[in-house]
Amino acid sequence: MVTHIVVWKYRADVSQTVREEHQAQLRALRNIVPGIESLSVGFDFLRASNSYDIGLSARFADRSVLEAYTVHPKHVKVVELGRSIAEKMAKADFED
Repeated sequence: MVTHIVVWKYRADVSQTVREEHQAQLRALRNIVPGIESLSVGFDFLRASNSYDIGLSARFADRSVLEAYTVHPKHVKVVELGRSIAEKMAKADFED
């Protein structure tokens, strides 16, 4: 199994409407390629000084599924939106 974790810190000028659209587009990635075992997206509720605003955690059957997900046009579109509204982003991909 491969776990894919991504978090975004939005720029201060990004409206709640745009934040919610980003969340909706991320959630829509759940079934874009076979082999996605799970995909969860949510806004941070602690709002600590070192928190990011939203996070995604996905599990894939293997690396080939992650690779197919990465280049899928719907994923690429959401990546572009995330880059346009994020102050910073961090991610980790690992096998377990």
